[in-house]
Amino acid sequence: MTAHATRPAEGKRHPALEALGLMPQRAVHWNPGPPELYEHAVRRGEGVIAEGGAFCAVTTPHTGRSPNDKFIVHEPSSATDIRWGRVNQPLEVEPYERLKASVLTHLADQELFVRDLFAGADPNHRFGIRFVTPNAWHALFVYNMFLRPTTSDLAGFNPAWTILHAPELHADPATHATKSGTFVVINFGQRTALIGGTRYAGEMKKTVFTILNYLLPRRGVLSMHCSANLGETGDVALFFGLSGTGKTTLSADPARALIGDDEHGWSDQGVFNFEGGCYAKVIRLSREGEPEIYATTQMFGTVLENVVVDAATRAIDLDSDEITENTRASYPIHYIRNHVPGGMGGHPSHILFLTCDAYGIMPPISRLSPAQAMYHFLSGYTAKVAGTERGVTEPKAAFSACFGAPFLPLNPNAYASLLGEKIARHGVQCWLVNTGWSGGPHGVGQRLRLSLTRAMVRAALAGKLDRIPTAPDPVFGLEVPLQVPGVPDALLLPRGTWSDGAAYDAQASRLSQMFRENFAQFSDHVHAAVRDAGPKR
Repeated sequence: MTAHATRPAEGKRHPALEALGLMPQRAVHWNPGPPELYEHAVRRGEGVIAEGGAFCAVTTPHTGRSPNDKFIVHEPSSATDIRWGRVNQPLEVEPYERLKASVLTHLADQELFVRDLFAGADPNHRFGIRFVTPNAWHALFVYNMFLRPTTSDLAGFNPAWTILHAPELHADPATHATKSGTFVVINFGQRTALIGGTRYAGEMKKTVFTILNYLLPRRGVLSMHCSANLGETGDVALFFGLSGTGKTTLSADPARALIGDDEHGWSDQGVFNFEGGCYAKVIRLSREGEPEIYATTQMFGTVLENVVVDAATRAIDLDSDEITENTRASYPIHYIRNHVPGGMGGHPSHILFLTCDAYGIMPPISRLSPAQAMYHFLSGYTAKVAGTERGVTEPKAAFSACFGAPFLPLNPNAYASLLGEKIARHGVQCWLVNTGWSGGPHGVGQRLRLSLTRAMVRAALAGKLDRIPTAPDPVFGLEVPLQVPGVPDALLLPRGTWSDGAAYDAQASRLSQMFRENFAQFSDHVHAAVRDAGPKR
């Protein structure tokens, strides 16, 4: 049984918070459940209840993560392990302490919501996380996203980490050594994270992911930015991919049970979900195309972030990008009917690397050798399309090491080495799946239909492509199946889908060069077979 207990707070001491240096002057609500959080959120004017029952909040001006405002405290316990640089920016101890003091002072004067949760479905690799936030809807968000303790768990709850969330507090760069008023700061020595200057709830989720990406590999557990599902025979599949490539959509397959949609660990016992919920993009979501996820947008307890709501009828408009293209739904994983209770599975049989190739060069599906799998894991390629980001007027390549570079405190080779060892030990078959364009780049070709991509993925996972004849892709040397049940043969080899073969060759040459330039950072640290597994032209 999941616990939902609120203790009266006005005028009451809170030793657990006081131990952090937080001296609350107003009400503190401990571990309230969704109905009570709804009541508080409406009372406080934090958002509206939509037709169907979801709670809708708007986070402007921040409607996505702020990667340039993320820091790791440069302190002795972790300093030699962190890969310092543009992603992991150092913040010295003194400005951190000033910022923390400002956060504690700010929160002390707020009505507070405390939510105790777990990260890590495997009891051997589970961490207690205490979230302290001044907003009821943010407490509902983390309740949805993480693993919910039982009453007995809460009775002896001892958090390993504390997240102090101050969305309305803005840092002073001159005082706190930040780049702006927004801040996401992790202190591995104090096991504390500070988040402020942004209401975007995804910062809390990804902060915990970053923490686990530091802690778990040091235990020999591979932390992964991927979704995972389970077939009827017990076979596990992993779906790696950056935002917009389809890992949430493709893993939420009614024919397979969902382990999790975004973040997992792979230990010596198998795969386990880090979370207890899903955080799906819902822009232009349809009942027909994605019925399982669509249904959650009509459920009580779901948090809809930056979705347009009709002021009179409270009907939601999932097609509107008036607020942002990055509209989101947060819901407990059990809202997906066919999920895996307990969030754990065995060792994977298949790994799929998803890319949304807006250049129209990558095959819709191809089989990878172990060396090619390592190459594409380290590359972490997708492409942004025109109109989704300011200044992007044509397809733009995006490379994110291990399909999650913004959340990796350690060198990418640490994660790649663990993946390579596990692929070899368990005989995992790897695939590259393009969910992007065919017949030309964005603006010329057509986006691959979801129904066709699903057919390819299902065929691969069912072993139906194991004996199908293949042809080598001329650009990357990948094994491309020449037949897939339910998919037109002509779609499988990209060059043949272009009306102008010379234009394909020129575009392929440009993309190949982008891959080579990006991979140069890894070339001196990988086996020659991996280095040679890249583009052939």
